[in-house]
Amino acid sequence: MSNIIKLLPEAVANQIAAGEVIQRPASAIKELLENSVDSGAGEISLVLKDAGKTLIQVVDDGCGMNAMDARMSFERHATSKISKADDLFAIRTLGFRGEALASIAAIARVEMKTRPKQDELGTCLIIEGSKLVSSEPCACKAGTTISVKNLFFNVPARRNFLKSNTTETRHSVEEFIRVALVYPQVGFAMYHNNKLVYKLPKANFKQRIVDIFGKTYRERLLPVNQKTDIVSINGFIAKAEFAKKTRGEQYFFVNGRYVKHAYLNHAVTSAFNELLPADAYPSYFLNIVINPADIDINIHPTKTEVNFKDGRYIYSVVHASVREAIGKYNITPTLNFDEDRELNDAFHSRPSGKIKPPSITVNPDYNPFESTFKSNEQSRISSGFIKNRNSGDKNWENLFENFENKTSEQLQYSDSSLEESQNKETYKFFQIHKKFICCNVRSGLMIIDQQKAHERILYENYMNKFTEKNQASQQQLFPHEIHFSPSDIELIKSIGNELKTLGFTLSTGKKGVIVKGVPADLSDNDIAGTLEAIVEDAKKFLNKPGTDKKIRLARTLASRTSIKQGKVLTEEEMTDIFDKLFACSLPDIAPGGEKIVAIIPVSHLESFLK
Repeated sequence: MSNIIKLLPEAVANQIAAGEVIQRPASAIKELLENSVDSGAGEISLVLKDAGKTLIQVVDDGCGMNAMDARMSFERHATSKISKADDLFAIRTLGFRGEALASIAAIARVEMKTRPKQDELGTCLIIEGSKLVSSEPCACKAGTTISVKNLFFNVPARRNFLKSNTTETRHSVEEFIRVALVYPQVGFAMYHNNKLVYKLPKANFKQRIVDIFGKTYRERLLPVNQKTDIVSINGFIAKAEFAKKTRGEQYFFVNGRYVKHAYLNHAVTSAFNELLPADAYPSYFLNIVINPADIDINIHPTKTEVNFKDGRYIYSVVHASVREAIGKYNITPTLNFDEDRELNDAFHSRPSGKIKPPSITVNPDYNPFESTFKSNEQSRISSGFIKNRNSGDKNWENLFENFENKTSEQLQYSDSSLEESQNKETYKFFQIHKKFICCNVRSGLMIIDQQKAHERILYENYMNKFTEKNQASQQQLFPHEIHFSPSDIELIKSIGNELKTLGFTLSTGKKGVIVKGVPADLSDNDIAGTLEAIVEDAKKFLNKPGTDKKIRLARTLASRTSIKQGKVLTEEEMTDIFDKLFACSLPDIAPGGEKIVAIIPVSHLESFLK
């Protein structure tokens, strides 16, 4: 029997391993930017074409490499950052696995130009699908330039699974921000399709946040500083009043590395208890500095997960530091009823003695119009404009003639109509606890959830608008400018056609969205909250199969614009909801699947009194 187990060729093994490290253009961007930071670069530029599918180029002015190091950098598990297993517990660099460049070279055409600062000539390498095409000296500037062309050119199945350019750009921008945020001492630039997206000069941490997310953040941020024997935490949180409906600006960095950590996220959100509504999320930018021996980052090839040696202690320190910032900088306003400084200052600074009011001298007999009035009055009378100047002063008693008689007749009419209405049948609809609409039906008592019923009505209305593509839009007299993160802006662009169909008129920029028109039934006070809810819902269901974004948009918008529990409804409003609900295709099921209508039979009502 022949042997059936064979060693895979190195090129095939590299393609398999590349699937763990490089899932999309954003993954390659992350690895290349981190390598540039590790090289000690002071300026880093990222250039993209077609969301990174055609070209990803990273240019830095770091230490550079000689010809031998440049060739070795593309070998699997070749790295300058660790040399033995014990080094895994003392990692202070972003990269250490030695897999990134080998993985990228396995599924793309890569060109590297690199030169150490002390050398006169650099090295130019071209690799396609893990095969070295050429290696020769070249003239280039100090540092390293890597160009990744035609990502997944030799793995067409992976390339076909990439999303639209808008979606891939959103992920790429997010990876760029994650690296640029935590290294403000490095200048960053990003270009996409020959257009400048970001130009971030060297700055401090707060200024870097402002440069990325907008000038409005200058007044929103509160500093967080806490240092113990084990961990040091520094960064910023946003004031509670600027919390959003989406989880956009939430960043944890551990030793300069972006990480995702649900446990620490809970530590921050719980610190905002009683300050935020249930559907709002705080923004934070926190950097945790800890001994590398107390953490484990060798969990996943993407290196975005981390385990702490004492997670509970880190949780308590993060929670306490955020709570301290909230209390120290007085997020919640306080009132001093014992003293009013302005009144006291005015009292103590008033002059001594009796205060006299200012006085003026006037001539009560002076009339500036007297000379012209008499000459003009006669001409107006003769022209017929004034027939009887004092006619309005006479017979004024006629205005009140028969007033008492008319008033008594009106009162008698009101009393008779009131008696007539009291003799009629009671209201057809009535409310219970401002939550339910009730009415008598032949079999018993019908109960309708007013909020879910209105959601069903609006949901079907919005779904019909997708078919008709003729949604009424209410143009805003003063456009609303709403801040969103760059990744959220790209997400809004991806659903821009659907939002336009629903009645939104939007224009996007680098730092936010300008709303010029909204659906006719959307309140002006809820525009920002509605858009944030739409973005958060789109994030939640973005990569889940079987979800129609039109259905999700209609559900979210119906939920935001529907009447809520606790609203008092008139009989006309209740009648309108009843009529429109039973004109729907599914009047008894809410868009979320909950029950809307229930009928309590008469027999059950009678049983309550037995």
